[in-house]
Amino acid sequence: MLFSSIEGERRYTELVRAAAGSVIGLDFDGTLAPIVDDPTKAHIHPDAREVLVDLASEVAAIAVITGRPARQALDLGGLEEVGDAIGAAGKELFLFGQYGNERWSSHRRRIVGPRPPRGLATFERELPRVLRQADAADAYIEDKGLAVAVHTRRLDDPEAAFQRLLTPLRTLASGHGLIVEPGRNVIEVRSSGAHKGLVVERLAEELGAEGFLFAGDDLGDLEAFEAVATLEKHGLAALRVCSASREESALLELADVVVHGPAGVMDLLRAFTRDARAARAGG
Repeated sequence: MLFSSIEGERRYTELVRAAAGSVIGLDFDGTLAPIVDDPTKAHIHPDAREVLVDLASEVAAIAVITGRPARQALDLGGLEEVGDAIGAAGKELFLFGQYGNERWSSHRRRIVGPRPPRGLATFERELPRVLRQADAADAYIEDKGLAVAVHTRRLDDPEAAFQRLLTPLRTLASGHGLIVEPGRNVIEVRSSGAHKGLVVERLAEELGAEGFLFAGDDLGDLEAFEAVATLEKHGLAALRVCSASREESALLELADVVVHGPAGVMDLLRAFTRDARAARAGG
């Protein structure tokens, strides 16, 4: 791992000391699982189960906070089994899907979420026309139930198609009371009022957290980074981790620690677990 500054290293040390009362928040795609052309095949890193279960013994709770539907993340990550193991150790695994609109935990075992937003069905009907006009008719459309994601990764020039689509999709979404969430060669359209920053704030308050680590990789994680910074201002130990890639660097300037992809995240969590365990033993 690479600390962005002396301040980043200090924040890491403070979070290690506060580990027992801290929450570890993790994005899914690009953080726990690699970015792949087919989003239905983005399986969690093979070491994640072992790493997360070991980590759980040193922290208050672990939360996966993702834009994916909760059921999809549970299945791709094998998170129900991970939750079983974490629950057996007396800790809890949370999963927040669709930017916090859906919630699951290893204790309650049921996905709770709202109905699809108004305007989404009409947006979907009009979407093919906008894609044709932007010369992106072959973009992959992912129906998430509460949102729609338009992926350009499979097109000949993904970045150019992404740029062509961003403005017209914003216009179409706005006309139906929806908002746009850009990501890595993906544009997600959903209702307003939910984002990862709100999840961070609410979970920290609900659990009475003494510290919060959040690891993410793209613009959809920006509000979570900002929320962690706000928690620090209120006296919590806080650490922002960027899972960097060649494709996306939006979080680099805000991060306290930079790692390379899911493998780097696993290395960081191993180191954090080891350091927290050593601090506890020495204290």
